[in-house]
Amino acid sequence: MKKFIVILLLAIGSFSVDSNAQCAMCRRVAESSHDAHENKVGRGLNSGIMYLLAIPYVLAGIGLYAYTKKRKA
Repeated sequence: MKKFIVILLLAIGSFSVDSNAQCAMCRRVAESSHDAHENKVGRGLNSGIMYLLAIPYVLAGIGLYAYTKKRKA
């Protein structure tokens, strides 16, 4: 089973998608919204980035909690 998981992770990790164009588009939107008075788009981008940043830490915390709970039992 462990061998299957390792092979699966290596197979998934070997594929990558080039996403340079999206980063440039987001940068352009953020720069153009910076000139506007309300700057709602820039705040929305920042909120989205913070949301994406927090999700792995929350999932890791839940996994660690479940692991310690299972190990104590």
